[in-house]
Amino acid sequence: MIYSVLNAFFLLSYLASTLVQYNDPDPWSWIAIYLAAAGMCVAWFSRRLPIWCPALLLVTSLLWIGALLPSVVGKVSPEAIVESISMKTQSVEEAREIGGLALVAIWSAVLLLHKRQS
Repeated sequence: MIYSVLNAFFLLSYLASTLVQYNDPDPWSWIAIYLAAAGMCVAWFSRRLPIWCPALLLVTSLLWIGALLPSVVGKVSPEAIVESISMKTQSVEEAREIGGLALVAIWSAVLLLHKRQS
């Protein structure tokens, strides 16, 4: 039951994240990752989730986080990330992007572990 509720939450979060990419400078890569994550959630609901799907999303999001980290570490305070919805600096924008990728990575890891245990 808890997996179904959380999976529904993440599915809606990924779809909402997809919708807000219209004004992003590089929307297509973000639309792709969020739609892939939403697809993973749908596949889990339908009991047709191949084990490679969450594994691939986990690795992709972790590598992408690693690529973004150097431009964020030591350059952005937690307050700057949440103080305004508008894009203050490129580093603030990338810190927020890391947050979205972390959500993809976390739920991918949970579904991967759940899949491996069942």
